[in-house]
Amino acid sequence: MATKQKILIVDDDTNIAELISLYLTKECFETRMVEDGEEAIKAFEEFQPNLILLDLMLPGMDGYEVCRTIRKTSSVPIIMLSAKGEIFDKVLGLELGADDYMIKPFDSKELVARVKAVLRRFQPVQEAVAIAAAGNASTNTVPNAQTGEYVEYPDLLVNLTNYSVTYLGNTVEMPPKELELLYFLASHPNQVFTREQLLDHIWGYEYVGDTRTVDVHVKRLREKIKDRENWSVATVWGIGYKFEVKSR
Repeated sequence: MATKQKILIVDDDTNIAELISLYLTKECFETRMVEDGEEAIKAFEEFQPNLILLDLMLPGMDGYEVCRTIRKTSSVPIIMLSAKGEIFDKVLGLELGADDYMIKPFDSKELVARVKAVLRRFQPVQEAVAIAAAGNASTNTVPNAQTGEYVEYPDLLVNLTNYSVTYLGNTVEMPPKELELLYFLASHPNQVFTREQLLDHIWGYEYVGDTRTVDVHVKRLREKIKDRENWSVATVWGIGYKFEVKSR
């Protein structure tokens, strides 16, 4: 029998938390509810959830700080929940490492759909990490042999099939959306894409968001993958981005 995926619900509104838990339980998820940030950190370590639903307005440690703390040690998917719909709040949440952002009040069925979508994207990453750990216990270097969908450039290999990124010979941990964005750009060298096109290709119909979402993810990509002599993730001012391959 398959193990149930675990969802940690962090919200100081008991009624909302219980409603979310009810819907997720019906979908065969195991849930745990906590009401403040300090409890959330403890529950994260003890419960080991597959995904966290994180309210921003919490007593004591707020959701931003909880997200920042968890991201120091884990890439577990986080969906932020907030009554604050300002663009600044969304961008800040994404910059801190959230995978999605929903504004209250929201439809419970849509929330469940987003939970499933984020988990689908994250599952290949977990599997890739497990395989890499089993096969490379003594080194961070990824084997050169690649299968499936991948793109390769000097010092960079992005494999979409097992959701892995190799940079300068080492595995780079990267959330699904960052990896998919990098793969898409690298698969179309020197082709310019607008932010709207990237939102459509990478986030698709399931995401209704601001184009700054793309800017945030590119910024996080650049923090992990630095431009090389042969290629770069380039900004095309006033338009969008491209993966620039430089001829020598």
